[in-house]
Amino acid sequence: MFVDYLKVFVVGGLFCVVAQILIDKTKMTPARILVGYVCTGVVLGALGIYKPILEFAGAGASVPLTGFGYQLAEGVRRQIEVDGLLGALTGGMKATSGGISAAILFGLLAAIIFKSKPVK
Repeated sequence: MFVDYLKVFVVGGLFCVVAQILIDKTKMTPARILVGYVCTGVVLGALGIYKPILEFAGAGASVPLTGFGYQLAEGVRRQIEVDGLLGALTGGMKATSGGISAAILFGLLAAIIFKSKPVK
């Protein structure tokens, strides 16, 4: 069990290290880095590279934004097999709807619980 946690920590930590290096050493904004991570997940999934990483690291690879990109691409791929071209429009949303719903719900809860303060 400890080894599983170590794998998750190391792989997830590597994603964070790369992002921090990009923030520190380039002029990329955090938003562009986040979009780059999603696109990287899509590309690595299309090349068949991300699935072995996901199987090795579990949550260390599925929780970061690269995992979200991979899930989008996988959902589209699976749904195209079922529905044809229409699956390209619906597959990504079906595959990621749980994560999107959780993000909206927790964002709403944070907005209700915490009061924002104006910037001075």
